[in-house]
Amino acid sequence: MTDEMLHEKLTAYCKKTYGADGNLEGVRRLSGGASMESWSFAYAGENFVLRRLPSGLSSDDDGLRGVPLATQADIIELARIAGVTAPQVRGRLEACDGLGEGFIMTKAEGETLPHKILGNPEFIEAESKLTQQCAEELASIHQIPADSLPSSLEYFSPKELIQLQKDTYDEIGGQLPMYEYAFHWLHQNAPDATDKYLVHGDFRMGNLMIDHHGLSAVLDWELVRIGDPVQDLAYLCTPSWRFGHYEKTAGGFDSAEALLKAYAEASGTDVDADRFRFWLIYSTLWWGVACMVMGQIWRSHGDRSLERTVIGRRVSEVEIDLALLLEEALPDQICTPLDWTPPDEKAVIGETSFGELLTALGEWNSKQVQPDLKGHDKFQSRVAGNALGIAKRQAEWGPGFDEASHRRLAAIGYDHGQLCAGLSNGDIAITAPAIWDHLRLSALERLSIDQPKYAGLKVALNKWSPA
Repeated sequence: MTDEMLHEKLTAYCKKTYGADGNLEGVRRLSGGASMESWSFAYAGENFVLRRLPSGLSSDDDGLRGVPLATQADIIELARIAGVTAPQVRGRLEACDGLGEGFIMTKAEGETLPHKILGNPEFIEAESKLTQQCAEELASIHQIPADSLPSSLEYFSPKELIQLQKDTYDEIGGQLPMYEYAFHWLHQNAPDATDKYLVHGDFRMGNLMIDHHGLSAVLDWELVRIGDPVQDLAYLCTPSWRFGHYEKTAGGFDSAEALLKAYAEASGTDVDADRFRFWLIYSTLWWGVACMVMGQIWRSHGDRSLERTVIGRRVSEVEIDLALLLEEALPDQICTPLDWTPPDEKAVIGETSFGELLTALGEWNSKQVQPDLKGHDKFQSRVAGNALGIAKRQAEWGPGFDEASHRRLAAIGYDHGQLCAGLSNGDIAITAPAIWDHLRLSALERLSIDQPKYAGLKVALNKWSPA
């Protein structure tokens, strides 16, 4: 749909719904949103946000869409009535509106981009309140009476959730040793299935609106479902959702201990440490599989946006995250130091190299194209720059990393497929130092190509480097 068509159809919708002869102004797509579109606009003196499904993405795409948008709107209203800081739903789209599947909310004021909030002196007051506010919001969500919830909300036990993710991973063709071991560990450590409450499912920085005084709205309810409340707490602590502040486990703003203590006070329920660890590892792996799903959607021509392919490469971030989490339960003698550093840039002589071409493209994009762009177009240009960087490092370092991997596998006595299968079914023990070293080194190599600035890479190198 062109911008002109969107403006025309949205104007018609607003006139029909709000009964005012006003002007539609400031229509712009908000940055980000690979799995859901958000558009802000003003009409008749009020500010709104349109949430709708991107074209080419169906409402039941595995791993991404938990509930239909109509159900999301129902839950948001229930939550708001229950005291959750959620925006008011002001309208729901119908097929005759020609705008796709979605709904319209009152626009909450504040900032959602974590890199503009975390560590920013302008948000120091807000950040100091987030632990308590997040705990209180989650407690309110989890205490919404079950009999008030839509009957369409699904419940899956922890083991069923693991299997759903494993099935998706297998269907895509995933073969990552660290993921295989993580799936096996989760099956071995899954908690009972007694807790059944409403969970937000995507409660994290980036989905919370923050103003200078604290949390102003809980957003993005598409993964809401019936489940274990501890899953929401662990999800907020997922390494990928710390946004560079890796040492601050809870969302990049505080410790997990502080969050769990605040939640216990707000809810009256203590959180079991083993249950929390299970959900933290599950949530970390879930995001890795979701990244693979993003790439699969692009591959299957469901939505050919550049952002999907770049997110698809974030699976290596999760490999490092899983290694750091899983080794906490391994014997110390298994986690031996690794003598590894990222490769140095090599001087090039003679004909122009493939890497130099990609460097030139990246510089042209950042210096010539990006400065004249705004909003989502500028965001997409940055994504393009990331993609060019990945391609450059893959061209320069990939062949050497492949050779190193083959040498390690030959020494271990398995090929890649045999290692994955053995880790998945438990036939290969992770307690052999050579196995764990190979998994960690593979994760380091892959992440140094995909995202060398990822905070988890620095943490891993500091932890695993020789003293």
